[in-house]
Formats: sequence, structure tokens, C-alpha cells
Amino acid sequence: MAQAPKLNLPADLYGAPLGLETNMVHGGILRSQFAETSEALFLTQGYVYDSPEQAEERFKSESGGFIYSRYANPTLAMFEERMKLLEGAEGARATASGMAAVMSSLMCFLKAGDHVVAARALFGSCLYVVQDLLPRYGVTSTLVDGRDLAQWKKAMQPNTRAVFFESPSNPCLDLVDIKAVSEIAHDAGALVVVDNVFATPMYQSPLKLGADVVVYSTTKHIDGQGRCLGGVVLSSEKYIKEQLHPFYKHTGVGMSPFNAWVMLKGLETLGLRVRAQAQTALQVADALAGLKNQGVQRVIFPGRADHPQAELAKRQMSGGSTLVAFELAGGKTAAFKFLNALKIIKLSNNLGDAKSLITHPATTTHQRLKPEEKAILGISDGLVRLSVGLETPADLISDVSNAVRAAIS
Repeated sequence: MAQAPKLNLPADLYGAPLGLETNMVHGGILRSQFAETSEALFLTQGYVYDSPEQAEERFKSESGGFIYSRYANPTLAMFEERMKLLEGAEGARATASGMAAVMSSLMCFLKAGDHVVAARALFGSCLYVVQDLLPRYGVTSTLVDGRDLAQWKKAMQPNTRAVFFESPSNPCLDLVDIKAVSEIAHDAGALVVVDNVFATPMYQSPLKLGADVVVYSTTKHIDGQGRCLGGVVLSSEKYIKEQLHPFYKHTGVGMSPFNAWVMLKGLETLGLRVRAQAQTALQVADALAGLKNQGVQRVIFPGRADHPQAELAKRQMSGGSTLVAFELAGGKTAAFKFLNALKIIKLSNNLGDAKSLITHPATTTHQRLKPEEKAILGISDGLVRLSVGLETPADLISDVSNAVRAAIS
């Protein structure tokens, strides 16, 4: 795997480690001969060599430099380096979408005859990969209640090669004990792959808790402004080089340079945006909790003491993040009346945006599930999932409060 030339940000300054915000602004900068301030956008397919000897060395991975943008690209290299600094990972590869990251992280090392254990509470597309797609290639799977450590232990088999889960999960914000499940998986010889999208890298660090691989849909908070699709896989240098890179190189799942450039710009403000969104999310969750028995049946937010796994949330997350789920009395009829009454919050199945977005999981992201499967996951017809944006908190609280009143009128 040809590598980019050494990037120029020191690991520390004056004997002290650089802060997270500093790394998010300066990390991974690879300036051209023009010494540009903003990261350069390299829209190139290929690269020229000084000699056939140099080309041979690059193809043998004996020297730094780029070969072809399907393999690696200077703009992608800057984004990947910055993500490594953010996540505390040895290696990273940027992908075309979050689902490309999920699929690549598993398919790059699984083979026919292997077994995967996954939490049942997953985004619909992730559930499709585990339940429907992997078995077509001879990889069997077992779904468990991710909150129950006994089920994780029981599901492990001699051929279990991977465990996969989201924490918090989509859409009901269930948590998985990352440290405990990682220990169970490692005892069985399996890799731990964690989708950390809902927590964001600002509020949870799965690698530090024992996970082996972390995946993100950078479409969400990392872009954060509804512009581009993207994903990223982070892990050890060994996993990235030996497992992921060959799959990445030969299947063409890489992110486009333009999207990588957008993600770099997004990372500069990630901390500011997510912290502000999380603070507002807590205020909105508190306001909704105040409407219990007035149209709201339950509120789910990892940053509140009434979350069913509040103790675990405090232990492995440093904040509640930006998503709030809540259930309206009156089922689908009330939920649709609520959604139609909103004025500021927009109806969309996306999340992590500067704009507050809301969706009805039972009829959108998880519509393919059978009624009994939805019931097991807590996805009722009255449940909605809110991604809190950057609007004035009082405006959002007014919007949801008025919509709740409209839903029960």
C-alpha cells in the first residue's frame, strides 16, 4: 500500500500533547508547492513517476507516494490522518458512504464458514447486511439483545470471527457495554466492530474501551451540513494494511476526493457543532419529559438519569450526544399529526445535521421489519427519532411542545 509523504503536524508542542480542537484544524495537512492555507482538493485519477524505477518501487510499496486514486489520494490521506488523530487509531480508510464502511469492515476479513454475532438493534441497512447479505456468502449470523451480556456469551461459537453493534443504537438509543462485550469477543477469538455514529467521536472512544474496529458514516456529524456522503473505517495499522486495504483497493469503495475535502472542512468545526447540539438535545429531552402524560409517553436520551442504562452511559460516554427518541400516545395517527405540525424541525431520515431533523422509524428506516421484530426493539408506531441541530434551543422546544399539543387535539 503506497503511503502519502509524511505529514507535517507535530505530535506535541513545547512538550505537551496537542489538543483535540488543534488537531481537528491542523491535523494531516499536506501542502503542495503553493503553500495553500486551506487543504487542497486533488481531483486527479492518476499520478506520474519520475522513472520506471520509481513506479516499480511504488507498486512494491517500497517508497512513499501515490499510484492511483482508487487506492489512495492526497486529499483522502489528509482526511484519514485527521480522523486517526481524532479517534486515536493507527490506521484509517475513507469510504464512499457509511454503509460502504460497514460492509468493507466486515467483508474484508470474513469468509465462508465464519460466524458473526450482532446486536439486534441496528440501522435497517446494517441489519440487512448481517441478516441477509452475509449468509449469501456462507457467513452465518446470530442476533442478540445487545444489552444482555449473557446472550453475547451464549451466542459465541468456535467459528465466530466478528461481533458487530451500534452504541447507542438506531433508533431507540440502547447501549452496549463495549468493554464487557469486547472481552467476551476476544476470549472467543473474534474482532469487535463498533458503529459509533450516534455517540460521535466527541462523546465515545470505542478503541479505548477495547473495540478493534470503529466505523462512521461521515455523512452524519462529520460533514454535519447535509452536503456529501462518506464513511470511514479506523483500526490498527495491521488490520488496515493486511485486511482492509486489499479489499478497498480492488473493490473501489473509496471516498471521492471532493467529498474528502468537504469532510476535512467539517472536522474543523465538529467539536463546536456537536457540543452545542448535545447541550440543546438535553434541553429538548428535558422539555419533552415535562410533557409526560400530556401526549408524550416516554423520552429516551442517554444524557438523562431516567435512561434505562444511565449508569453505563456515564461510564462509557462523556455526554448524551445529539439524538433524542420519544414515544407519543396515540400511535401512528398521533405521530403523524405531530410531524405534520412541526414548523422548524424538518422531516428527514438523515441525522447529525446543522438543521434539526426528525423521522418516524416504523415507516422509514425500520419499515422492513416485521411487527413482532419492531416490538422486540421498542419501535412502536408512536416512536419518533429527533436529531437536534444548531437552532436556538427555545425555538426547538416551542416547536416540539406545540406539535405535541397538536398531536393530542
